[in-house]
Amino acid sequence: MHFKPSIPDKQARSPWASRQRKAVAIEYDRAKPFHHAIRIPGSKSLTNRALIMAAMAEGITKLDGILRSDDSYWCIDCLTRLGIPIKLDGDSVQLEGCGGRWPNRKGSFYVGAAGTAARFLPPSLAAGEGEWLISGSMRLQERPMAPLLGALSSLGATFDYSGLPNSLPFKLTANGLRGGEVSIPGSTSSQFLSGLLMAAPYAKKPLTIRLEDELVQQEYVRMTIDMMEAFGIVPKLSIQGNAIAGIEVPQGSYQGRRLQLEPDISTCGYFWALAALTNGRITIDGLAIGSTRQPDKELLAILERMGCTVVRGDSFVEVRGTGKLKGGFVHSMRACSDQLLTVAVMAVFADAPITLTDAAHIRMHECDRIAAICAELTKLGIRADEHQDGVTVYPGTPQAASLDTHDDHRMAMALSLLSARVSGIRLIDPGCVSKTCPDYFERLRELGFTMVYEDELVEED
Repeated sequence: MHFKPSIPDKQARSPWASRQRKAVAIEYDRAKPFHHAIRIPGSKSLTNRALIMAAMAEGITKLDGILRSDDSYWCIDCLTRLGIPIKLDGDSVQLEGCGGRWPNRKGSFYVGAAGTAARFLPPSLAAGEGEWLISGSMRLQERPMAPLLGALSSLGATFDYSGLPNSLPFKLTANGLRGGEVSIPGSTSSQFLSGLLMAAPYAKKPLTIRLEDELVQQEYVRMTIDMMEAFGIVPKLSIQGNAIAGIEVPQGSYQGRRLQLEPDISTCGYFWALAALTNGRITIDGLAIGSTRQPDKELLAILERMGCTVVRGDSFVEVRGTGKLKGGFVHSMRACSDQLLTVAVMAVFADAPITLTDAAHIRMHECDRIAAICAELTKLGIRADEHQDGVTVYPGTPQAASLDTHDDHRMAMALSLLSARVSGIRLIDPGCVSKTCPDYFERLRELGFTMVYEDELVEED
């Protein structure tokens, strides 16, 4: 597949982003023991789900442990522009819900690069009444939305596009959702289904959503359903085999409440990987792994397969590394595709090749992640065979290199892991981590890594 490097979209960075730098060189003193206990901010996925449901609810909601990142900033900004009273205090936020009747029925919103906001907000707006202009980052304009917008159109929403059809930016004209029955594909993104589910209680009659094909990462949909139940709405699932085939959502209104959000396991994964790569130990506190729906918890099973020891406590998870990581296996990344990049980097240091499959949909994320990781590993002198749905990484001795993050937070964080074992790793545009973890590199510094930043990014004419 043709590979196209991404251009940093600096407009997508929010005021919560750290100072933007051209590049960062990262070094680690491998003579130091890597034994740390840390806490990780709240889940990005849970934060934006909870924010939108709280805004639609009746009464006041208090959310503790939100993730302060670009994605959550743009979501809060949109809700504020809709007239929702919001009080922010550190990682806690209080919202006064509108009961599904948006106070401001006309306006313009910018969602940055937040795929969750772009897929969750339009259905919630369509369930009400009004006319709004919605735009996003350059990359977000390229990401698929046709299945979601088609479903909303069939339920009564109207879209006028100023660019490509079925893509941002567009004008949404809403007069409520009809309800009844609608079908949607599940193989492109689970966010389409989650967006419809979140808005469904406010349809004019009960809504049943049918899936046209197999749902990718259905745990994210179950996270949405759990959050709906926490706010007082209980959908009914139709199951075929072990897969969700359809969901019936009753009419009703979310009720305000107080919620403590879980740490973001996707971010936890990079720190667990550091323990694996350094034969060290990392403990993440405040995490009840046995009860979480977050699908990236499967990374722990992969780490065990690679020879690491995992201790799952009631309120912590500890990963202990190994002297030599094991390879020689094939693993489906269907459930935890966000961690494909992390595992691909660890595979460089395994004792045999590792093949990762069932992740074709990540080609349409912040960048074509499969093509991008193969390109960057190749710069290091590592063989990485690109497949339509994944990659095979062969162990080797990586060389110092300047690596492109492709304006993708997960590429940046995964590639940073190389510095635990390789000197001379330089990352171009490291500030893209602000999408989900603005203080990521400061956290690495606290763990003993050395950062040397280059000049601030220069605006282009």
